[in-house]
Amino acid sequence: MKLVVAITGSSSNHLGIKFVNNLPSYVQPFVIFSKSSKKTLKLEKQNHKIKNKKAIIYKNSDLSAPISSGSFGVDAFSCVPCSINSLANFANGISDSLIKRAFCVAMKEQKKILLSPREMPFSAIALSHMKKLSKLGVIIAPPVIAHYANIKSIDELEDFFIGKWQDALGIENNLYKRWGSE
Repeated sequence: MKLVVAITGSSSNHLGIKFVNNLPSYVQPFVIFSKSSKKTLKLEKQNHKIKNKKAIIYKNSDLSAPISSGSFGVDAFSCVPCSINSLANFANGISDSLIKRAFCVAMKEQKKILLSPREMPFSAIALSHMKKLSKLGVIIAPPVIAHYANIKSIDELEDFFIGKWQDALGIENNLYKRWGSE
């Protein structure tokens, strides 16, 4: 499975790195960091590194990267987490960076797309963008806790979010306690 993972500038963007690091070996991740994501990682003092040896990292300015073309054949696109700025650009078809271009390609090729907006509360504008994208088949999956998972730590909470995102993309995982499991 070829999966684009865009990591944008919202708070908690270390979750995108953890998402990539927890992908199973059959998933080939193509990772793009926005300029703002790098700033946020520094501001939040997150020293997380991509440890997934299969990950291929592209510069957001590289519009000639293979993932910018539908003929490359990615299977899915994810933006984890998704900044409100990126959400607005996606909702309006703006494709002036590799992240936005890869999203537009995934849309036109009708691939599975997951966006995880990381904001609270959501403005009416952000909600309208989410509604518009959801009607187009995009999975909107903000990091929201479920108490049935019996989460006891921040790491378990992050694993829950990552497991739910992987579930939505059809990626098998056992990162969290599922409903009805002992």
